[in-house]
Amino acid sequence: MDWHRRDEHIIILHIITEKMRIDHMAIQSALKAPRTAQAADWALSRGIASMTTAQVAHMLNAPVSQVSQRLSAAKRRGEWITPARGLWAPVPPEFREWGGPPATEFIASLMKHLGVDYYVGWLAAAALYGATHHAPQVTHVAVLKLVRERKIGRARLVFHERSAVADLPTVERMARSGAYLVSSPEVTALDIASDITLAGGLDNATTVIADLAEEKGLDDQTLASLAPRFADAAARRVGWMVERFAEHRLDALAEHVAQSSSAPSRLHPSLPLTGTVDARWGLRLNATVEVE
Repeated sequence: MDWHRRDEHIIILHIITEKMRIDHMAIQSALKAPRTAQAADWALSRGIASMTTAQVAHMLNAPVSQVSQRLSAAKRRGEWITPARGLWAPVPPEFREWGGPPATEFIASLMKHLGVDYYVGWLAAAALYGATHHAPQVTHVAVLKLVRERKIGRARLVFHERSAVADLPTVERMARSGAYLVSSPEVTALDIASDITLAGGLDNATTVIADLAEEKGLDDQTLASLAPRFADAAARRVGWMVERFAEHRLDALAEHVAQSSSAPSRLHPSLPLTGTVDARWGLRLNATVEVE
């Protein structure tokens, strides 16, 4: 027998066996549950935006009943937020002093957890299109069914029921945690015109809608096709505001408005029926508007 060859085979087998043992140890180490104090960073480093309580329990190798207690100190340090019962989201280090990340970082996870169709709208959407002069203090969200208002760190979310949420056009925007839905520019304009108070008053609403027209170029045909899903006042206000302050003609929207048999709408919904009526838009100009 060639003893030298046999010894070479034994040495090679030993090397292979040792490498497998080292690889196995590395895998076991990678799968090892993180310490509670490092759990948020462990999740973030793996691209995890949110976890259910059961998933957190599995990560920590702990009973579900102990998750809240285990993470209570980390939550006080701002490392975790709980946007809804049973949902945990790790907070990136730069947002921990705020008590949580911006709403756009967890809105998609929250809505998926609640099983509710949604879109981020009103001034929050306009800001994402570069059409606001001031950062909105509230994130208004359209939802298909009742969701209670909540405040998480500096993020305040207010939800508004809309029956046709899933049928209205949206745009995907990206956050570090993933994609979330925002109302299209045309839906944003019609929503703001429908709810002037949510936009900070008539002057601000007009400024934002005019900016949307200039920044995003509100599409006339799209506005006309969407108008039947909103109150007549919304289409009339959008048309008048855009033509008056952005100097873009909206003939298709005007044609839709002309087919309405309802009485003229008020420019300002809360002021008396005073002022002249704009015949093209069926809008009673009961307030003076100043745009920024």
